[in-house]
Amino acid sequence: MGRRNYLIEGGSGTGKTAVCHELRRRGYHAINGDRELAYQGDPGTGEPVLGVTGVAAHRHHLWRVADVRALAADRQHAVTFFCGGSRNLAEFVDVFDAVFVLEVDLHTLDRRLNRRPKDEWGGRQEERQLIEHLHETREEIPPGGIAIDATVPLPHVVDTILQHVRAAGSA
Repeated sequence: MGRRNYLIEGGSGTGKTAVCHELRRRGYHAINGDRELAYQGDPGTGEPVLGVTGVAAHRHHLWRVADVRALAADRQHAVTFFCGGSRNLAEFVDVFDAVFVLEVDLHTLDRRLNRRPKDEWGGRQEERQLIEHLHETREEIPPGGIAIDATVPLPHVVDTILQHVRAAGSA
C-alpha cells in the first residue's frame, strides 16, 4: 500500500472539489475521484451502464476499484488524497488511513447549490431535493469518518485536514 492515503468525503456541495484543488495548489498529490475515477455503473456488479441520467445517475456513480487500489499502492507520494464520493466505497475503503467527512449546514449547502449551473450535478431541482434529503438523513456518510467543518474559509478547511494528517505522522 502507498505510504498514506486519505479520503475526503461528504455530500454534494460540501467542498470536496475545492479541497482537492487547494491541496494540489499546496503541492499535495490529490485525485479528484469524481472526475478522474468515476463512471456510471451497476452498483451491484460494477458493470458499466450507459444512458443513466438525472437523479438516477447518483445511484450509479461508482469509482473504478482497480484504479483506486493501484493509486493507493503507489509509493511515489508520501501522501495521496482521494476527493469525492462513490456508491461503491465499501469495495475500497480499506485502502485509506482515514476518512475526512466535510460537513456544512443546510444554509451553506443551499447557498453553494444556488451557484451551480443547471448542467452540473445539483443544478436541477430534482437533484437538489435528493442532495437535501441525503444531507438531512446522512445515509451515505461513511461511519467513523473525521468530521471537518467545511463552512469556514477553504484554507482553514484544508489546514484542519492537514493538522490531522500531521498528527498521524505524515505530510
